[in-house]
Amino acid sequence: MTDPGVDWITANQKLLELELMRLRQRLTKEDPSADDSAPRLAAGAAAMPSPPAIDLIVQAFGLSSFERDLLLLCAGAEMDADIAGACAAATGRGLPTFGLAFAALGAPHWSALTLARPLRRWRLIELEPGGALTTAPLRIDERILHFLAGINLLDWRLQPLLSTREPPRLIGAEQQKLAQNLAAAWTLKRAALPVIHLAGDDGAGSEDVAAAAADLIGFKLNVVAAADLPAGAADLDTFAALAEREAALLPAVLLVQCGEAAVAPHVAHLAERLGTPLLIAAREPVRLRRTVLSYDVLKPPAIEQRRLWEAALGATSCKLNGALDGVTSQFRLSAHAIAAASHAVDQRIAAGEPPDQAVWNACRTGGRRRLDDLAQRIPPQAGWGDLVLPAPQLAALHQIAAQVRQRTRVYEEWGFGRRNARGLGVAALFCGGSGTGKTLAAEVLAGELNLDLYRIDLSSVVNKYIGETEKNLRRVFDAAEDSGAILLFDEADALFGKRSDVKDSHDRYANIEVSYLLQRMEAYRGLAILTTNLKAALDPGFQRRLRFIVHFPFPDAEQREAIWRRSLPAEVPTEKLDFAKLARLNVAGGSVRNIALNAAFLAADAGEALAMRHLLAAAHVESAKFERPLSESETRGWT
Repeated sequence: MTDPGVDWITANQKLLELELMRLRQRLTKEDPSADDSAPRLAAGAAAMPSPPAIDLIVQAFGLSSFERDLLLLCAGAEMDADIAGACAAATGRGLPTFGLAFAALGAPHWSALTLARPLRRWRLIELEPGGALTTAPLRIDERILHFLAGINLLDWRLQPLLSTREPPRLIGAEQQKLAQNLAAAWTLKRAALPVIHLAGDDGAGSEDVAAAAADLIGFKLNVVAAADLPAGAADLDTFAALAEREAALLPAVLLVQCGEAAVAPHVAHLAERLGTPLLIAAREPVRLRRTVLSYDVLKPPAIEQRRLWEAALGATSCKLNGALDGVTSQFRLSAHAIAAASHAVDQRIAAGEPPDQAVWNACRTGGRRRLDDLAQRIPPQAGWGDLVLPAPQLAALHQIAAQVRQRTRVYEEWGFGRRNARGLGVAALFCGGSGTGKTLAAEVLAGELNLDLYRIDLSSVVNKYIGETEKNLRRVFDAAEDSGAILLFDEADALFGKRSDVKDSHDRYANIEVSYLLQRMEAYRGLAILTTNLKAALDPGFQRRLRFIVHFPFPDAEQREAIWRRSLPAEVPTEKLDFAKLARLNVAGGSVRNIALNAAFLAADAGEALAMRHLLAAAHVESAKFERPLSESETRGWT
């Protein structure tokens, strides 16, 4: 009867010693009648709390009794000096050979050393090269030797490639249901397990689902990046054999993480070979000769995010004063990201930050890392008072801010989102000449909404190779989802064009690129803004897909005067500035700010207060940039 208090490792080692004693008697050809190992082995096995390591290997890999004893003999040569000595006496080396095993062990069969049988197929033993098959020394694999001794650690050759993913602390309801379905599928008796393809926009969620499913059947989850897999056929076959062996020993499930990349041929080759549970996380389709089951793993909706936040924050969630409504409206986080952000929230609160601000700022800054690699972050420093625009344009900007703030209430609580699942993002086009305030307006909106503003240069995103532009845009939008940032696509003329007349395949594909950008803008839960100097370049069919089109007019004299007054900080010492005369200068707000700044440097260098003469000198420099000399009517009376 098994003693529940017996330590498995100690009992396993004692049983292994008895097994080696039995083999030692066989090798030394002791009197068979003196062999009392059978009752001792039976007693040792009965004392085991669970099956010993050698039985686990036999069951996992289907070893015959001869193969079992041959594996133990190889282990004994490493662990027992008497067995190593007996091998040396018989073969000249301290390692066994197939010929020795064939003569000394019971029920021998020649097929034991073929590549089709478990010992060599699963790399349990290795033949030293250079000799005949029957006389080549046999060595047990180091990983298997440790396992027999009771140490079950990932193979050292796989450690640089694989990472173990623990079951998630938080997981969405739909993802938990999917994990249960996968676990049930793995427990079915099938001739061949299907490959599980996890698609969708939640890459971290795919790993959560896989880890939760593996845990439900008592397995670990090992994750390997597709880019880290060996591409050569021989190395990939070695990896496959070791990975499949680990699946049986740990036991473990393997997840290949492809991320945004397509499923490479060597990943497909690995998937065709493995017979153990395998998952592939990839946005692109997975096409194999064997059965593939595909599932979409999506980031949880706002209501589910709120539940996850409350579970992650515990009692802290009661101190947020309704801040979770705004957080779940603006930031589309995975359960994994929410769990990570909750730790940052606790640290911010401990540092003295108010709880509602702590949770917002943890979300805002947590997703910056990916987006910082793809776009330029513009710290919002301007406010509504810095904008000089006609009333209709200001009203439109206020409406944009209101739609971003109230999106959850209108779409989810009031049901508008159920009527039309498309076009729920806030997509806007800011059009107007250079320097008329388009970027400044985006900065004001970012400050009003307490969000990051990222400027994306479309000229660097657009790629001449078919499909690359969409991939670049997808990277930007996917990275922005976590941080809820405002995306400013500057110089949209690089992508937009009046292409209603399709003349060749390039025009047709350009239309596809524009449609893809607008589709992602509509689906993006944040605010996405396009800027262009040429509204006429935008096809009317595309204009209908934008929620807002705000025209930034060239400022008139009254507006230019207001811009001049606001361009000078209160701390600047001035001398007889005439803003009405300055307003006669026919330039946009961007040029006004440049002139004011350059003039301030001239005055500071001269040790003087800022005067009209400094502004006149700076205005000449600014006008030279555009090769437009200043007229006398514009600067009359400045000095």
